[in-house]
Amino acid sequence: MGRILAIDYGKKRTGIAVTDELQIIASGLTTVDTSELLIFLQEYVSKENVELFVVGKPKKLDNSASDIEADIQTFLQKLTGEFTEIPVKRMDERFTSKLAFQTMIDSGLNKKQRQNKSLIDKVSATIILQSYLYNK
Repeated sequence: MGRILAIDYGKKRTGIAVTDELQIIASGLTTVDTSELLIFLQEYVSKENVELFVVGKPKKLDNSASDIEADIQTFLQKLTGEFTEIPVKRMDERFTSKLAFQTMIDSGLNKKQRQNKSLIDKVSATIILQSYLYNK
Protein backbone atom coordinates (compact mmCIF):
# COMPACT_ATOMS: atom_id res chain seq x y z
CA MET A 1 0.00 0.00 0.00
CA GLY A 2 1.32 3.43 -0.88
CA ARG A 3 0.89 6.89 0.51
CA ILE A 4 -1.83 9.32 -0.52
CA LEU A 5 -0.53 12.81 -1.18
CA ALA A 6 -2.84 15.84 -0.94
CA ILE A 7 -2.24 19.15 -2.67
CA ASP A 8 -3.74 22.49 -1.63
CA TYR A 9 -2.82 24.38 -4.79
CA GLY A 10 -2.25 28.12 -4.62
CA LYS A 11 -0.96 30.76 -7.03
CA LYS A 12 2.16 31.42 -4.91
CA ARG A 13 2.41 28.55 -2.42
CA THR A 14 1.09 25.00 -2.35
CA GLY A 15 0.47 23.03 0.81
CA ILE A 16 1.23 19.33 0.78
CA ALA A 17 0.10 16.59 3.15
CA VAL A 18 0.61 12.81 3.07
CA THR A 19 -0.68 9.70 4.74
CA ASP A 20 1.34 6.99 6.34
CA GLU A 21 1.79 3.87 4.20
CA LEU A 22 -1.28 2.25 5.78
CA GLN A 23 -3.33 5.31 4.77
CA ILE A 24 -4.61 5.88 8.30
CA ILE A 25 -3.07 9.17 9.42
CA ALA A 26 -2.91 12.44 7.45
CA SER A 27 0.05 14.67 8.27
CA GLY A 28 1.21 18.00 6.92
CA LEU A 29 4.38 17.53 4.92
CA THR A 30 5.49 20.94 3.68
CA THR A 31 4.64 24.04 1.70
CA VAL A 32 6.46 24.67 -1.57
CA ASP A 33 6.55 27.55 -4.03
CA THR A 34 4.02 26.65 -6.70
CA SER A 35 6.62 27.31 -9.39
CA GLU A 36 8.67 24.44 -7.87
CA LEU A 37 5.74 22.07 -7.24
CA LEU A 38 6.30 19.55 -10.06
CA ILE A 39 10.03 19.34 -9.25
CA PHE A 40 9.21 18.70 -5.59
CA LEU A 41 6.67 16.00 -6.53
CA GLN A 42 9.15 14.29 -8.87
CA GLU A 43 11.72 14.11 -6.08
CA TYR A 44 9.18 12.94 -3.51
CA VAL A 45 7.67 10.24 -5.73
CA SER A 46 11.16 8.96 -6.60
CA LYS A 47 11.74 8.28 -2.87
CA GLU A 48 8.25 7.33 -1.63
CA ASN A 49 5.53 5.04 -2.92
CA VAL A 50 2.63 7.38 -3.76
CA GLU A 51 -0.59 5.60 -4.72
CA LEU A 52 -2.89 8.57 -5.22
CA PHE A 53 -2.90 12.35 -5.52
CA VAL A 54 -5.81 14.23 -3.94
CA VAL A 55 -6.07 17.78 -5.23
CA GLY A 56 -8.28 20.34 -3.55
CA LYS A 57 -11.26 21.58 -5.54
CA PRO A 58 -12.07 25.15 -4.49
CA LYS A 59 -15.67 26.21 -4.96
CA LYS A 60 -17.62 29.34 -4.20
CA LEU A 61 -20.60 29.28 -1.86
CA ASP A 62 -22.96 28.95 -4.84
CA ASN A 63 -21.08 25.77 -5.83
CA SER A 64 -19.49 27.39 -8.90
CA ALA A 65 -15.79 27.00 -9.60
CA SER A 66 -13.39 29.34 -7.82
CA ASP A 67 -11.25 31.77 -9.80
CA ILE A 68 -8.12 29.63 -9.33
CA GLU A 69 -9.74 26.54 -10.90
CA ALA A 70 -8.37 27.42 -14.36
CA ASP A 71 -4.84 27.40 -12.92
CA ILE A 72 -5.54 24.10 -11.19
CA GLN A 73 -6.76 22.56 -14.46
CA THR A 74 -3.49 23.57 -16.14
CA PHE A 75 -1.56 22.05 -13.24
CA LEU A 76 -3.64 18.84 -13.42
CA GLN A 77 -2.74 18.40 -17.09
CA LYS A 78 0.95 18.64 -16.20
CA LEU A 79 0.52 16.37 -13.17
CA THR A 80 -1.29 13.60 -15.07
CA GLY A 81 1.18 13.90 -17.94
CA GLU A 82 4.15 13.55 -15.60
CA PHE A 83 2.73 10.83 -13.33
CA THR A 84 0.69 8.70 -15.71
CA GLU A 85 0.59 5.76 -13.29
CA ILE A 86 -0.75 7.72 -10.27
CA PRO A 87 -4.48 8.53 -10.30
CA VAL A 88 -5.79 11.94 -9.24
CA LYS A 89 -8.96 12.58 -7.26
CA ARG A 90 -10.47 15.94 -6.38
CA MET A 91 -11.79 16.91 -2.96
CA ASP A 92 -13.98 19.88 -2.09
CA GLU A 93 -11.83 22.33 -0.17
CA ARG A 94 -14.37 24.96 0.78
CA PHE A 95 -13.61 26.46 4.18
CA THR A 96 -10.32 24.56 4.63
CA SER A 97 -8.36 27.79 5.16
CA LYS A 98 -10.83 28.88 7.84
CA LEU A 99 -10.72 25.42 9.43
CA ALA A 100 -6.92 25.50 9.32
CA PHE A 101 -6.84 28.89 11.01
CA GLN A 102 -9.26 27.70 13.71
CA THR A 103 -7.20 24.55 14.20
CA MET A 104 -4.13 26.70 14.75
CA ILE A 105 -6.00 28.77 17.36
CA ASP A 106 -7.29 25.63 19.08
CA SER A 107 -3.79 24.18 19.22
CA GLY A 108 -2.53 27.25 21.08
CA LEU A 109 -0.45 28.96 18.42
CA ASN A 110 0.12 32.65 19.08
CA LYS A 111 -0.93 35.42 16.71
CA LYS A 112 2.46 35.65 14.99
CA GLN A 113 2.54 31.89 14.37
CA ARG A 114 -1.01 31.99 12.97
CA GLN A 115 0.04 34.63 10.43
CA ASN A 116 2.42 32.13 8.81
CA LYS A 117 0.65 31.55 5.49
CA SER A 118 2.85 28.55 4.69
CA LEU A 119 1.64 26.84 7.83
CA ILE A 120 -1.99 27.60 6.93
CA ASP A 121 -1.44 26.04 3.48
CA LYS A 122 0.10 22.91 4.99
CA VAL A 123 -2.70 22.54 7.55
CA SER A 124 -5.28 23.12 4.78
CA ALA A 125 -3.73 20.28 2.74
CA THR A 126 -3.94 18.07 5.82
CA ILE A 127 -7.63 18.90 6.24
CA ILE A 128 -8.28 18.09 2.57
CA LEU A 129 -6.52 14.76 2.99
CA GLN A 130 -8.29 13.94 6.25
CA SER A 131 -11.63 14.72 4.58
CA TYR A 132 -10.74 12.37 1.72
CA LEU A 133 -9.79 9.59 4.14
CA TYR A 134 -13.01 10.06 6.06
CA ASN A 135 -15.16 9.94 2.92
CA LYS A 136 -13.45 7.22 0.88
